[in-house]
Amino acid sequence: MEETKRSIPHILFVITIAISAVVGSVAGAITTLVFTSQGGSFSWLRASQTSMSPEAVESRIVELIEDESASIAVVERVTPAVVSIVVKKERGKLEQEAGFLFQDRYYPFEPLDEASSAELIEISSGTGFFVTEDGYLLTNRHVVDEEGVSFFVVTNDGDELPAELVDIDPLQDIAVLRVEGDAFPIVTLSDSDTIRIGQTVIAIGNTLSEFRNTVTKGVVSGINRRVSAGDSYNAEVIEQAIQTDAAINPGNSGGPLINLLGEVIGINTAVSFQGESVAFAIPINEAKRAVEDVQLYGRIVRPWLGVRYVLVDPQEEGDQASMYEVGALIVSGDQPGEDGVFAGSPADVAGLQEDDIIIAVNGETLSEDQGLAERISVYRPGDLITITILRGTEQIDIEVTLAEYGE
Repeated sequence: MEETKRSIPHILFVITIAISAVVGSVAGAITTLVFTSQGGSFSWLRASQTSMSPEAVESRIVELIEDESASIAVVERVTPAVVSIVVKKERGKLEQEAGFLFQDRYYPFEPLDEASSAELIEISSGTGFFVTEDGYLLTNRHVVDEEGVSFFVVTNDGDELPAELVDIDPLQDIAVLRVEGDAFPIVTLSDSDTIRIGQTVIAIGNTLSEFRNTVTKGVVSGINRRVSAGDSYNAEVIEQAIQTDAAINPGNSGGPLINLLGEVIGINTAVSFQGESVAFAIPINEAKRAVEDVQLYGRIVRPWLGVRYVLVDPQEEGDQASMYEVGALIVSGDQPGEDGVFAGSPADVAGLQEDDIIIAVNGETLSEDQGLAERISVYRPGDLITITILRGTEQIDIEVTLAEYGE
């Protein structure tokens, strides 16, 4: 009996050690899992563990886990509104086009019956997202800029629905489609003027036209970029673009770029030809106007001045211009007939001339971030505006009534 009593503390001591070992193993496993799942994000933490208190390490781990949980919650909130956009064409038309392309060297297909000829074949795809509950959605113009095709959207639930192309933006890589129905899940549109370099962003898209709703994460690397970007076949000039290192791959085009509040700040558009991990998005404020237009007018409406120009430093044009940062010098193009002022345009009617330097619109001077196109874009066709120009050494105010682009 005495021996049994003596063994109880020993047993309790062994159990205590065992429990400690288990707890330590679990804690170590969790810590290792968190460290390895975050990769480089924890490299500084591993290096400084010897100088940090256990409480500080635990606090930092909690912060990072909370940040990760917030990202997951944001993606889960936005994803239902993101769709794959599928472009299809009739098999008969595809074979006709192939025959025309190869002509004499083309080996003809077997004749198709009526049903086979009308069969729809997928030829490309991209990404889009719902912005209204009654089915309006945004995407890139280059995703849907194809004639003689049919459009479909594949929702997050896997449903394929026919879509109608409402309009494409003549100036930006933006298009609006509509799907019949109501109560569609929608995104929240942010104010892209509040974007800051370094803020975290998440891109959602139909990567490589195959992997639906793929998510990538990065930061805003730059703002107000004017870039030529795209794939190896098509280039797209983007004004005031958001630059990000969040991966945007073929098929991601037209998808949302969101902040950590789950608000859309841009439309994923293109990857630079010249750099790795350099992608661009169109600020969402540019697209808000397009959505408003199609709801009001049934089409996208853009104002038009009617000049060709290059941005110059007015300080090089004489002392009269020394107070101005940027001016738009009206110049002709390289080809015959490419006049600086379009015949019959609002600029022509108002009396603007080649070699005039536009320095302000309604008193707002031009800048690197707000050039002539950006200053004009906030107005609507029919608006009367005042253009301030330098003509030689004289500064002149000229009133111009804007027209609709494409009329």
